[in-house]
Amino acid sequence: MSSNQFQFNQYSFTTAENENLVRCLKEKTKKPVIGYLCCFAPPEIIAAAGAIPYRITGRPGRDTSAADAYVEPYGCTYVRSILARAAEGELDFLDGLVISHSCDMVQRLYGIWTYYHPLDFSYLFNVPHQLTPWARDFFTRELGFFREKVEHFTGQQISFRQLQETISLYNKNRSLIREIYKLRKHDRPPVEASEVFEILMAGGVLPPEEYTGFLKSALQDLKQREAAKEKAPRIMIWGSIMDSPVLYKIIEEAGGKVVCDDTCIGFRTWEKDVPSTDDPYDGLTEHYFINFQCPRTDRGPGVERFNYLLERAREYKIDGVVGYIISFCDPHKFDYPDLRDYLKEAGLPMVLIDDNYSFEPAEAIKTRLEAFIEML
Repeated sequence: MSSNQFQFNQYSFTTAENENLVRCLKEKTKKPVIGYLCCFAPPEIIAAAGAIPYRITGRPGRDTSAADAYVEPYGCTYVRSILARAAEGELDFLDGLVISHSCDMVQRLYGIWTYYHPLDFSYLFNVPHQLTPWARDFFTRELGFFREKVEHFTGQQISFRQLQETISLYNKNRSLIREIYKLRKHDRPPVEASEVFEILMAGGVLPPEEYTGFLKSALQDLKQREAAKEKAPRIMIWGSIMDSPVLYKIIEEAGGKVVCDDTCIGFRTWEKDVPSTDDPYDGLTEHYFINFQCPRTDRGPGVERFNYLLERAREYKIDGVVGYIISFCDPHKFDYPDLRDYLKEAGLPMVLIDDNYSFEPAEAIKTRLEAFIEML
């Protein structure tokens, strides 16, 4: 077993094997698998309804010609990658599909996918773009609509108690992940960011109760390791969705140490617990709509919206920030100039990797990162 692979019962998990793993779980549990692209539609509701939540991923750098018949070639390459996988039948194990309106291109993906490749269950989860009282109420009502649709599909009703128990399971996993992140605060962290990424990716495949055992095993393994032999410049990654460890590995090869992040599959999802509330849907609204720091949600023009990043940078003793933006990812591109200037004023340099979801040419990216890390 390689250093970035943890054993889970009879399975060994890597990003490339997640489809095989979820197929095994589907056969073993006889539960339907509902795929989702973004956690605005809470996986807690999917799990509480007796289904397996599965976070759909693309394949960076893979040919996307199968998507050419459906979407223009200058569209988001991440969305094109997922659409190509659906068109080629790689995601045929999915029984259902949930897509949140995280951006216009993702919303368009929902229409194309469900028209040309319909599934037994599909749902477009509407998410407001502004943080207003009416938007909060809208999101909470949308949670109720989503619950009703999932209940109808699985035939299993979700009680408040059942949902609260599922939320507690997910919060337990969030707590364990935060323990793993704490190990990265050390001057010479014993864990590589690419390893942590693989651990987080497992959370998009395994049911929450089984993910708990996986995390406990991983945490025990990591705590027994010795500290890294040498110190290295400490890096924070910020930016678009990353469902591959490639960039983390390039930074590690360039001599840097990624100790924290602000990405969709990274700490944004796991940093805080879902609040415990009498009505669990209020807690889900607080967590996924109010607290989830995604640039697609308008938090006003002031740079105060980046304060949480500066606090995290200080907590993890960051030397510099690597930004990663997929081509045509407008929400992150609009935020980047303000964030760069904000961090510069705080004494934190930032470099931007503008990529087409391929990490190519890898040597050119590595050369830029080596120069940035050497400067640090």
